[in-house]
Amino acid sequence: MRKLIIFAFIGFFAQLIDGSLGMAYGVTSSTLLLTFGIAPAVASASVHLAEVVTTAASGASHIKFGNVDKQAVFRLIIPGSIGAFIGACFLSQLPGDVVKPYIAGFLLLLGLFVFFRFLFQYEVKRQNQTLHLSRKQAIPLGLIAGFADATGGGGWGPIATPVLLSKKGISARKVIGTVDTSEFAIALSASIGFFIALGWEELNWTWVIALMIGGIIAAPIAAWLVKVLPPYLLGVLVGGFIVLTNARTILLTFQTPDIWIYLIYVVIFVLWISGIIFVIRKNKKNKN
Repeated sequence: MRKLIIFAFIGFFAQLIDGSLGMAYGVTSSTLLLTFGIAPAVASASVHLAEVVTTAASGASHIKFGNVDKQAVFRLIIPGSIGAFIGACFLSQLPGDVVKPYIAGFLLLLGLFVFFRFLFQYEVKRQNQTLHLSRKQAIPLGLIAGFADATGGGGWGPIATPVLLSKKGISARKVIGTVDTSEFAIALSASIGFFIALGWEELNWTWVIALMIGGIIAAPIAAWLVKVLPPYLLGVLVGGFIVLTNARTILLTFQTPDIWIYLIYVVIFVLWISGIIFVIRKNKKNKN
């Protein structure tokens, strides 16, 4: 029972971040599941199956709040779905113990990317209400982000959201809502790939349902939070969290001495807090 409550909290926390930031449901929840010792393929499969429900709830909430560019959604879902299916089949063929540190390393890199993207490059003021995403831009973006999402348990948002935000004059709210809404198709395609490669019996449905429940509760709250909380702060918070958690997995995998583990934790934590303070002060100055 205690583990189910924890998994429900993981689902809630991950969806709260994802829905308000446009990324990090898969990265956050996969990171926490790997910490519990769950095999990478099973963790990713569980996350993506839960995401089928949570992203549907999140997408509906974002549509209700007017946060979605529907044309961009349609252009992203086909290449994204193909990439996610291929990535799921690829990951399922790899031994769990062998791939775990590599997946943790991939997640750590995504965490660093999220952290520094929002620490230095995030622009608060966005104007355009359409993303102007062409098919030539959508196809490679969807394929790469979808493949990364399935193999790493997360990657659709961390790749798609910053790329779209890099376009000048784009509404941050539209980017977040569009990425979250399109993620439904990516999660569904990845889940189908995992079912074909792993089979139904590999999944613990109780864990999946717990993740779903937490995510469904958080989805409408997160869509509302897009209006009231600064995304740059959430980006720095979740980026640092992902780096800290995956650094632990990598250090334990390579049997790093305890003294070095603690020292690395301290360095990461200090840099994380410094980043939070820096980004708050930076954006206060910009407002003034």
